[in-house]
Amino acid sequence: MSGNGSRGPVVVRRDQVLTPGARDYLQRHRVEVVYPQGKAQEGSAPAPKYQTLFGAALLEKPEHMTHLRGNVLVFKDHPRIAFRGCIDTLEAEILLAQQAAAGEGLHGLAEELEEVLAFVRRFIRFDVLEEPVGEVRLCGYGPEELREHSHYPEQYYGQSHFLPHYTDGPALLALNKVRTSVRRTELAAYGAFRGEEGSVTRPDLLLGLNRLSSLLWILMIKRKAGRYERS
Repeated sequence: MSGNGSRGPVVVRRDQVLTPGARDYLQRHRVEVVYPQGKAQEGSAPAPKYQTLFGAALLEKPEHMTHLRGNVLVFKDHPRIAFRGCIDTLEAEILLAQQAAAGEGLHGLAEELEEVLAFVRRFIRFDVLEEPVGEVRLCGYGPEELREHSHYPEQYYGQSHFLPHYTDGPALLALNKVRTSVRRTELAAYGAFRGEEGSVTRPDLLLGLNRLSSLLWILMIKRKAGRYERS
């Protein structure tokens, strides 16, 4: 701006874009826009379809990137994507455990695992849509019952804590595999939602997985104690 209040022209390169708001502002204040290399044809440059966490705008999705939420892309080794991969693996392990339970005629156990599967499948929604997990109530157990029964199984089922053995049968060993997958998923969740100084931004996700781990141990205890009838 010169001393008499007039405004100089705004120079816009071909690789720059004026937003609609900027164009309106310049027109209202009668500021000349100069395109030294010629003005780009209106609509010739397509609008970017995707955004990234590091500020880039992309027309196409690269193969090494995937969706975090909406049109926001991240690299495929992002901790949130690794967490979702663990959820996918956990779902697969639950299905195999259901198959093993049904193969032994333990249909009551297979039905309980169906409830577990439905709960686990909601975790992607909890993550992507940032929905709260809420109170965890599974297979008739509330949060405190899950903790209490998993810590004192002999009091509730007449079965003490034990180490799985290969003679325990396919269903119990499959439950143990699911339990270890839950623990691995919990660690992935901590990596995905860890904030500064070790704090977590989604404690509800970690608590939900911790209670799920307790439930899997209860199911193992019940199977060991013979609480499931064959049908």
